[in-house]
Amino acid sequence: MIRQFLPVTALLLGSAFLLFAGGINSLILPIRGTNEGFSDVSLGLLGTGWALGYVSGCIMTSPLVARVGHIRSFGAMAAIAAISILVSAIVIDPWAWIALRGVCGFCFAGAAMIVESWLSEQAAPEARGRIFGVYTMVNLGASTAGQMMLTLGDPNGFVFFALGAIFYCMALVPTAISSTKTPAPLVSVKLNIRSLWRNSPVAVFAVFWVGVSNAAFGTLAAVYASKVGLTLASVALFTSVPILAGAFIQIPVGVWSDKTDRRRVLIAVAAIALIADLAFILLAPEGRIINLILAALLGGSIYAMYPVIVAHANDHAEPGTAIQISGGLLLTYGMGSIIGPLVAGFAMSGIGIRALFLVTSCSHFMVIGYTIWRIRKRDSVADAEKSNFQPATAGRTSTLQTMESSNVVRRPQDQFRSIREATRSKTKPGK
Repeated sequence: MIRQFLPVTALLLGSAFLLFAGGINSLILPIRGTNEGFSDVSLGLLGTGWALGYVSGCIMTSPLVARVGHIRSFGAMAAIAAISILVSAIVIDPWAWIALRGVCGFCFAGAAMIVESWLSEQAAPEARGRIFGVYTMVNLGASTAGQMMLTLGDPNGFVFFALGAIFYCMALVPTAISSTKTPAPLVSVKLNIRSLWRNSPVAVFAVFWVGVSNAAFGTLAAVYASKVGLTLASVALFTSVPILAGAFIQIPVGVWSDKTDRRRVLIAVAAIALIADLAFILLAPEGRIINLILAALLGGSIYAMYPVIVAHANDHAEPGTAIQISGGLLLTYGMGSIIGPLVAGFAMSGIGIRALFLVTSCSHFMVIGYTIWRIRKRDSVADAEKSNFQPATAGRTSTLQTMESSNVVRRPQDQFRSIREATRSKTKPGK
């Protein structure tokens, strides 16, 4: 087991540094922006800028790497991300921060795709699932640790900006001195909405609205927690607990969705999210404990919806198109992520801080309503035709490379067919 992980240790370490810096970067900006008196609209636009950059990075990194190579591209991404957070500390201006956040999102997507292609190249086929599972846990732990670092000092100073830049630069070191060979070319996927819609209308419709809700909450949760009166430590917990809850709940949700119509699972999970949304609005909680409980309930549900949607779409995918389907859904999710923080920012400025949950509740209501309607129009997929459910997150940690490298699109019958063919070839005379 240990020997399987030795070739990818440098890559996992580099990814951990990258996600640690990303955790600092994602939380310091909304907290510091709130302290500086930035409007809720401008703070929401931080999420819109990130999503624009991230989607652009997913699309444009592949040709960039093909032109200058993996190592140079990764070095440029990490260096520019470090520059962007340092400039954010020097230029305290919301519009500058929005642009810089977009630059960072672009670099983050590109760096993640490059690391994942390296992992895919180095991992043995029989160990790839375990390695990508560890990769996901490392990223989750590093991102959470980066966010919790803000509890150790004053966010109004320069220290956390510098610390983020340091760890962005440290991400360069393991890959720069690694002796691993250059990986295969990156995955490139074009967005074809018409083809996606023909494959699964529910998946396209739902993934867009999930992008709206997840990006709105992910961007402005810290702003809400700060303005409702939580301490800095509680704000950091309020943003971290939902992610951890989402990661924890994905396995039981995945097992459930493999045994029944995934659309019904999607409705149930979205209904739980809607209950949490309404609780935030109607109860108007101000205490630390109740806010954290509701944040865990909301996070556990909203971050479990994306992998269910991807698995449902892949249930309907034609042979040879599953990567395009999964990658297209990621980009559609990104479109929703561009809109969500902007709409939520305007709503919070005009109505109040709890308007954040008006936006998320409307999104979840749309998912529930349309999915119920589609169930009446189309039968569910037979269990034998279902694809494998794979835990996954979207937006900040998933890329087109993730889809390809973790083999989320291989159907069980395809795997068994490959095994039978390999067995037959070994038993043929002369072999």
